Amino acid sequence: MRNRKFRVAMIGHKRIPTREGGVEIVVEELAARMAERGIEVEAFNRRDIGVSEQSKLPKEYKGVRIINIPTFRQSALNAFVYSVLASIRALFGRYDCLHYHAEGPCAMIWLPKLFGRRVIATIHGLDWQRAKWGGFSTWYIKQGEKAAVKFADEIIVLSENNRKYFLDHYNRETRFIPNGMKMKEQSYPPKRIREKFGLERDGYILFLARIVPEKGLHYLIEAFGNIKTDKKLVIAGGLTQGSEYVEKIKKMAERDDRIILAGFVQGEMLDELFDNCMVYVLPSDIEGMAMSLLECISYRTPCLVSDIPENLEVVGGYMPSFKHGSAESLRRELEKVIGGSLKNVDTGCYEQILRRYDWEDIVTRTIALYEKRK
Repeated sequence: MRNRKFRVAMIGHKRIPTREGGVEIVVEELAARMAERGIEVEAFNRRDIGVSEQSKLPKEYKGVRIINIPTFRQSALNAFVYSVLASIRALFGRYDCLHYHAEGPCAMIWLPKLFGRRVIATIHGLDWQRAKWGGFSTWYIKQGEKAAVKFADEIIVLSENNRKYFLDHYNRETRFIPNGMKMKEQSYPPKRIREKFGLERDGYILFLARIVPEKGLHYLIEAFGNIKTDKKLVIAGGLTQGSEYVEKIKKMAERDDRIILAGFVQGEMLDELFDNCMVYVLPSDIEGMAMSLLECISYRTPCLVSDIPENLEVVGGYMPSFKHGSAESLRRELEKVIGGSLKNVDTGCYEQILRRYDWEDIVTRTIALYEKRK
């Protein structure tokens, strides 16, 4: 009989608590909810060498112990150094299960397996497809994918499209367990966004995601520029210094005074942006499963998405889509939305969509994989 708590290590995210990406949001939700259920969870955060403000991050968060692993900042070696050191450090913890997140960090899964540990991998998307990666990073991420296939006791995928990919390419069965989201129970009048950006309810179109090529923001700016409207386009996302793509987006935005670059947002500002926009647009070419899309739906906000399978799987036919990679297709659909095509959307569809993405059910299914023994 077990006389101690079940212990889990979370490896692969950047940091919690943050909103740096979907992986971080998922790890935070899973870890905190598991801690509430009495599981002892330790999250291996990345601590970028030389960044002093990260020393302010908590050592404990919502019952989750935080372990900081040093690595290089904004370097091709960031994930590599982190995953090596985190995996070695995890060998000295009495973990019943190690849960790796994202393909890159999965490259080290072989090490805990060598010592007989149970290992779960969550593939948040086929990261090697993303345009921002260079030669070494792409190779390393691919190795992580192959290592997960070979060594992980279970692989979790976030979409049926990714489940099919692993079956077709590796003949490897995976477990489809999506991300979760909870419906917002209140509204957020436009106070802060009015003061800072002059925005009112239904007065703007929203893009909120990481500003990277695969999110397709350039299609949206091009499409919006060809529409005659007094609506604003709000772009919310971190404007990373030195990023070629961010610089491209800034230059495109400068040509249209209706475009607002809001930068990284969180808290009540984020609540107000989601709750008051006319439509949220996700023009991505590649997704694992977009947390921002689920967040949009949690505010009962209509959305317009590219027609990649991962997006269509979430909206389930309730929301309009356009041909991915086509600014012209996006322009046509966006004009329909501005013209009022979404005014009669059945408000019950939001609950219908989110019913499939209940966090408590997702946590239960994940824990079941932790405890499963062959």
